[in-house]
Amino acid sequence: MEFLYEYGLFVAKAVTLVVAFVVVVATIVGVANKQKHGKGQLEITSISDQLKDITQYAKQVLLDKNSAKKLAKEQKKEEKAKGKQKNDDPKPPRLYVIDFKGSMDAGEVDNLREEITAILCVADKDDEVLVRLESGGGVVHGYGLAASQLQRIKQKGLKLTVSVDKVAASGGYMMACVADKLLASQFAYIGSIGVLAQLPNFYKLLKKNDIEFEQHTAGEFKRTLTVFGENNDEGRAKFKEEIEEIHVLFKDFVHSQRPDMNIDRVATGEYWPGTKAKELGLIDDITTSDDYILSHYPEREIFSVKYSVKKNVAEKLGMSAASVVERVIMKSWSKARHWF
Repeated sequence: MEFLYEYGLFVAKAVTLVVAFVVVVATIVGVANKQKHGKGQLEITSISDQLKDITQYAKQVLLDKNSAKKLAKEQKKEEKAKGKQKNDDPKPPRLYVIDFKGSMDAGEVDNLREEITAILCVADKDDEVLVRLESGGGVVHGYGLAASQLQRIKQKGLKLTVSVDKVAASGGYMMACVADKLLASQFAYIGSIGVLAQLPNFYKLLKKNDIEFEQHTAGEFKRTLTVFGENNDEGRAKFKEEIEEIHVLFKDFVHSQRPDMNIDRVATGEYWPGTKAKELGLIDDITTSDDYILSHYPEREIFSVKYSVKKNVAEKLGMSAASVVERVIMKSWSKARHWF
């Protein structure tokens, strides 16, 4: 029995030391991650090189041996000719490609800011920026800032093209309408120029269970509607008035960017597929971002610009959980609604 007691005591001490060591290491790693948080990395990838590799590989696979040999010789000649070119030779204009997939809180704006800043630091007047946009909208202030970021490109004198392959609705369209040229695929959802605000009210539930809720404000309309208190008609009217004011600002902004469009016809909160959106003047042309990029190759040098912040383990786990929840919601929604 004494041996078992001593052995158990030894195991307890060993476990304590291991746990203490793990806690210390975790603390050091956590502090290091906090210090590194916010430091992102800019990635610039040549889409032109990717397209060139795809083309060469496809030709090598599809051509016969003689044709493949001729192609290899031609490629070697081209490489030698490029090597002999002088550095002062005029370079072809560039097309910079940015991907923006917006969430409800428009948290991706921080990365968009860095990507645009990087482009503006190196771009020439003949260069162009293509934004591949996908967003169903979200908070007003977030997407207002995102639209302002895109306006920086135009203010610099660069051509801005926005391509929507899936959806640009509400705040997403607020961003898209800034473009000099707005493209969309034929079944992309476009529009939803409206404002939505909703919140639950638990006042009756709290009252039923004899739970009191107190809220004190200074200023007549500091709080118009509340989640736990009793709402009145005056507060509802003021809340509705605020929404209408935001809608007017939204309409005025869209109309300032696309003055030829009948804003009263489209600012109803509705959304339309790309083909109908073109008829209404919401977009300029029907095409995909892939076709637009290919149409500029090889006349332009095409680069993808991406800014990303390295996430720690906790953030990665949180994003994984959020993506699972999102997939479950979308799966349930698709079962309850007919899309086509």
